[in-house]
Amino acid sequence: MNYANKNIILVGMMATGKSTVGALLAEELGYELIDLDHVIIQKEGRSIAEIFAGGGEDYFRKIESAVLKEMLEGEGRIISTGGGAVLAPGNAEVMLEKGLVVALTATEEAIVARVSGDQNRPLLTGNAQERVRAILEQRRNAYHFAHCTVDTTELSVAEVSEWILMRYRV
Repeated sequence: MNYANKNIILVGMMATGKSTVGALLAEELGYELIDLDHVIIQKEGRSIAEIFAGGGEDYFRKIESAVLKEMLEGEGRIISTGGGAVLAPGNAEVMLEKGLVVALTATEEAIVARVSGDQNRPLLTGNAQERVRAILEQRRNAYHFAHCTVDTTELSVAEVSEWILMRYRV
């Protein structure tokens, strides 16, 4: 399939590198970078943690789905999704229609190391390691719909970006 000018949509568990890889891809291609969580924060006028606290995860997922669909209307965009963007019905299908979907993965240990001390992740309240393990288990097959998957555990941001570009430019 020719993806020229199509979007690249990055999905995966938190702390797998979606935001940092997305930024490099946008720079490399001259595309607009859309960090879905940042757009949600702008539209809502409050942090993700505040949205979760005020309306709960279901409310957040509804906002996330609406913003995702809106952002996918354009082309030539790098869209870095939140880790749970794949959970709402219909989101996977619309992502697959609108561009190359790349799932970023990492080991549980790498994710825990990357998120330790991060207070801006409402799903990790409590014991981060236990929460990461539970979320990984819950979402074990949630990212399998993606066109391709890359494990970021041992790769640099540049290596992950190069890997994605090789598949995008086919």
